Amino acid sequence: MGKLLPNASEAPPPGHMNTVSAQSLLESVSASMRPVEAVIRELAQSEVTVLLLAERGAGKHATVRRIHELSRRSAQSIVWFRCSSLTPGELDAVYGQGSAGTVFFDEISELNSTSQLRLRDALFGETEPDSGPRVICGSSRDLEIEVKAGRLREDLYYRISSVCLRLPPLRQRREDIPSLTTSFLERYAREYRRAVPELSPETLRLFQEYCWPGNLRELEDAARVLVALGDERLAMGGLRALLIKQHSNQQNRISLKAISRAASYEAEKELILNVLTRTRWNRRRAAQELQISYKALLYKLKQIGCEGYSTP
Repeated sequence: MGKLLPNASEAPPPGHMNTVSAQSLLESVSASMRPVEAVIRELAQSEVTVLLLAERGAGKHATVRRIHELSRRSAQSIVWFRCSSLTPGELDAVYGQGSAGTVFFDEISELNSTSQLRLRDALFGETEPDSGPRVICGSSRDLEIEVKAGRLREDLYYRISSVCLRLPPLRQRREDIPSLTTSFLERYAREYRRAVPELSPETLRLFQEYCWPGNLRELEDAARVLVALGDERLAMGGLRALLIKQHSNQQNRISLKAISRAASYEAEKELILNVLTRTRWNRRRAAQELQISYKALLYKLKQIGCEGYSTP
């Protein structure tokens, strides 16, 4: 493609799993990811603007790549923009990016007010879908809060959020951890020209039980350290200490009643997230399918920490 804008890149920023296939990161056996995979395949066949909502490190960049790879624009380029430093002038040149097939605006709420107005006008005006690149936006923040606080234009928010896709954090797709770990270990074994480490049962258990606040990115970093150090015991020291602390905080508070309640909570959460994914996070439609009131659904979303990842 032509000359890139100063704040654009044809590759994701460093540390964003850009050498592991998007397919291996997103295809899974976990119940929370299966409906997401189906929606990704469906979105790839359309030109609609997509808003990806996810915690940092949960796979927004991999999702953008997967949608692009499955689309009719797959032979073209993806251009990645960091919204925290994007200027109005760079926005004006987006449609001059010749062969760009997909443009991703990362952390959309970090655009300054002038750039937000320019983005609304430049990308969502009267142009035909085929006249410019496919637009995908991403955020790890609650955008409704950003709108209410005046940090994100309401008209821009409603234009980019017609289709929302929420990606589950790694702690909600634990069944995928073994295959993801293998993918990362194989990647760094190739990069460092070393054998793929065979992890001990204890380390595999730690990987399954740890909460992974940094999501896929943190798991990737752990795999990289394991390969680089070549010493599992040394590499796992920090993660083991975190897990022991986590367990000690819960000690003496476990009962059969608590376990039953937790299992029921997880089942309900999984059902709600599956229905919301199927309805593109349209809360009113989801409430109807779940046969509960809209107010009850909002309360349950607040309970599971997902109240911001939705459309009205």
